[in-house]
Amino acid sequence: MNTVQGARARARAEVTAAIKDEARRQLAADGAAKLSLRAVARELGMVSSALYRYFPSRDDLLTALIVDAYDAVGEAAEEALAQQRPAASPAARWTAVCRAVRTWALAHPHEYALIYGSPVPGYTAPEATVVPASRVGLVLISIARDAHLGKGVAPPKPPARLLAEGERMAADFAPDLPPAVAVALVAAWAQLFGLISFEAFGQFHRVVEEREAFFTHAAEQLARSVGLVLPA
Repeated sequence: MNTVQGARARARAEVTAAIKDEARRQLAADGAAKLSLRAVARELGMVSSALYRYFPSRDDLLTALIVDAYDAVGEAAEEALAQQRPAASPAARWTAVCRAVRTWALAHPHEYALIYGSPVPGYTAPEATVVPASRVGLVLISIARDAHLGKGVAPPKPPARLLAEGERMAADFAPDLPPAVAVALVAAWAQLFGLISFEAFGQFHRVVEEREAFFTHAAEQLARSVGLVLPA
């Protein structure tokens, strides 16, 4: 890449970042349903036609914000796992990852709401969001996989009515894990974000006061549900 091309690429990256920053500000102020390319362009002093060269539609901008949010929470989960001591138990690794996801969500409530809150009317997430959305789940699967291929696990028993479903799930995303573990992982993944959403969206008001301790306890129980043995 020559000097001119490099300068153009940097300029485009800077404008793209500014557009997304303004869009996030508008998400925080008005919600995703009211996000408008014209409003973003106006706040940045751009004409709409110029902004369309970066994001042809509102949905394209929303998709970029969604991918960024999924990547950010996924990176938080991956970093939490990487920072664990080699001697840390699988249950401790699991709990650390869950806590990191919660910390990110509470620090970025509007971005969390964009990916785990109410669907945006008229918007359908494209295939480009699938891989970023999988990052947290893949971290949790990796912890379970390492544990079940080693020691210190108590595999859950599969309910007979979900055996075929568990086999399908395992084939889809965890072929080296027992079907019962695949079922337990999906349930734990859903419960993790249910816990975080209850806190982020105010459902624990006047119900749970010691929220960090409560969350840690719940995350440990989720670890147990997928067969990870908690330290005595």
